[in-house]
Amino acid sequence: MMTKEQIIQQLDNPKELEALYRQNKAEFRKTFNLIYSEIQSTTVAQIWFERLNFKYEAVKTNSKSQLLFVIVLAFLAGFVAKLPDIFNLRPDFFYQRNIGFIVFPFLIAFFSQKNKDSLLKLILMLASLAVFVVYINLLPEKSSSDTLILACAHLQLILWLLLGFSFTGNEFKNHETRMNFLRYNGDLIVMSVIILLAGSLFSSITIGLFSIIGIDISEVYTKYVIVWGLPAVPLIATYLIQNNPQLVNKVSPIIAKVFTPLVLVTLCIYLPALLTSDKDPYQDREFLIIFNVLLIGVLALIFFSISEHTKSDVSKTNLILLFLLTAITVIINSIALSAIIFRITEWGITPNRLAVMGGNLVILINLLLIGFGLYRSVTKNDGIEIVEKRITGYLPLYGLWAGIVTFLLPILFKFT
Repeated sequence: MMTKEQIIQQLDNPKELEALYRQNKAEFRKTFNLIYSEIQSTTVAQIWFERLNFKYEAVKTNSKSQLLFVIVLAFLAGFVAKLPDIFNLRPDFFYQRNIGFIVFPFLIAFFSQKNKDSLLKLILMLASLAVFVVYINLLPEKSSSDTLILACAHLQLILWLLLGFSFTGNEFKNHETRMNFLRYNGDLIVMSVIILLAGSLFSSITIGLFSIIGIDISEVYTKYVIVWGLPAVPLIATYLIQNNPQLVNKVSPIIAKVFTPLVLVTLCIYLPALLTSDKDPYQDREFLIIFNVLLIGVLALIFFSISEHTKSDVSKTNLILLFLLTAITVIINSIALSAIIFRITEWGITPNRLAVMGGNLVILINLLLIGFGLYRSVTKNDGIEIVEKRITGYLPLYGLWAGIVTFLLPILFKFT
């Protein structure tokens, strides 16, 4: 049982007072509030009172109207997902070309409303989305069109960058705001996974309960609940992150700190194993594709880890781990790039090979910039800000290459 005297005696000792609080936070808050009238004249007591009793009134005031807006957006996203059923469209045609438009426009709308974007910016984003929708759906349909697949895939990156443009509001040139966008993406993945796990459990229980009484609702449930619910997941996750940042602001850094060394160790074992295996990225096309997926995944982890580490002071150990992970990824990228160049020299250029080569080259340059920045942070104690700037400043180049693949390659290769 925490006594009044314990707290009063430690008012002039911040370290011991904090230790008392951490022993039993609920008991400390209760006891402190009981004696506050006796000690409220001291500055320390006033600070602790606000810390223990502060309410997020501003969030609560705005959350109801924002929640209603999110519900409307979720309904519209579900409606777009159901368009093939409503208008009898071919699902393979629709989802291949429009999967990104089920999510990104509504996330863009959320942040545009939150940031109160100007009319000019809204018109610019709406016009861009309209152009993208019309363009991707007018591309000629061919049974084996590489340029169509590439355009559909790279369009997602363009939509993601357009979301970043919306997220950053009027500070899209500020590297700190761009880092916040990358951090938001990490938090979004974490929160979305949690919601999906909870939703999967709920769905399994619901379908199971009905099956016990002899009613099979799996088809109806999938057709209406799941198809409408899945597009709502990133919107709900975004709403929770923006209004309750404490939900994930401790989880994401832990994930980054745990997975960085794990992935580093895995890659250090994997690369030597690759040399002794029968798989060869120079000859095996499928393996080269998997190799590039691995590269993109590790690059995303590097972005995520750096964005999470910037929330607080970064230890030298973490910087060294990030530098080593970046160095290993440069090796992976170099292998993938040399393999695709080999395939081009041996069998000629195709849309896929050109797109992969250009993408690998863009990623390699970015990794080298990040690696040199991390090296300086480790050896010269420059801080991690230089690494942030090299990540955020480089993002438009990913958009430029994605634009070339999406809009120029189909024309150059005559939509083949």
